[in-house]
Parts: sequence; C-alpha cells; structure tokens
Amino acid sequence: MSAAKNEAPKLENQLCFPLYACSREVIKQYRPYLDRIGLTYTQYVAMMVCWETGSISVKELGQRLYLDSGTLTPVLKALEQKGYITRRRSAEDERVLIAALTEKGRAVQKEASDIPQQIGCCLRLSAEESETLCTLLYKLLRTTETDERK
Repeated sequence: MSAAKNEAPKLENQLCFPLYACSREVIKQYRPYLDRIGLTYTQYVAMMVCWETGSISVKELGQRLYLDSGTLTPVLKALEQKGYITRRRSAEDERVLIAALTEKGRAVQKEASDIPQQIGCCLRLSAEESETLCTLLYKLLRTTETDERK
C-alpha cells in the first residue's frame, strides 16, 4: 500500500470545508441586519422568494431554497405567525399548498432592502469577484442536483 492511501485526508485539501465555513461566516454577517427586522437567515431567504413571486407552492419554494419539508414547514409556520405570509390550499389542486405574501410581509421588504448592500460592504469582494464566486457556486449547485430536483 502506498503512503498516500494510508494518509488521513487533510482539511485544507477539501472543497467542502471552505464552502461550509464561508457559509457560516457569511450568514453570521447577516445576523445584525436580520435581527433588526426579526428574521432568521432561513426566513429571510424564504421571504426573498415570496417578495419575488408574491405566491408560490411550498414544494417549489423548498426546491428553490434546497430545503426539505421538515426544515421548511417550521420556517413557513413562523412567517405565518408573524403575519408575513399565508398558507392555503390551491383552488386547482388541494394537494398543493401555497405560500402567499401579505401586505405586512411586503412592508418588511422595504425594511430589508438595504441588506444586500450592507452585506456586500462586509464581504470585501470586488463586484467582479462577487459575480465570479456567485457564478461558480451556482454552477456547483447545478452539478450536484439530485434527479428529483432536475
């Protein structure tokens, strides 16, 4: 057996670790801004999709956020309790649950509108670096999608 096969994997050589650590650190940067509007990061990204769409099936929302229903359901329940969204059955197919933005939820969008710019300042990446990183991360997401997501 070669020495390489017996050698333990090194953290610094793993793609997963800097992705994991950066994700945690970037989300930590959001905390003070999100605390100001009473949202967790996961609630915030769910609200971003709702701000974009107005209403969306819970299944599609979960797919867009890469969240399973066990994670997404409590997030939506909390947003509904805050009065930011409603959840209702689709008139066309009652098996489909729809998350719809409320006026109160739309008002929070105005409060959150400066968050992307604030985070951009914290990260200290140029616009070009940010764009390149985002492009690469979305490429990575597409290459790791499971068959059920495609």
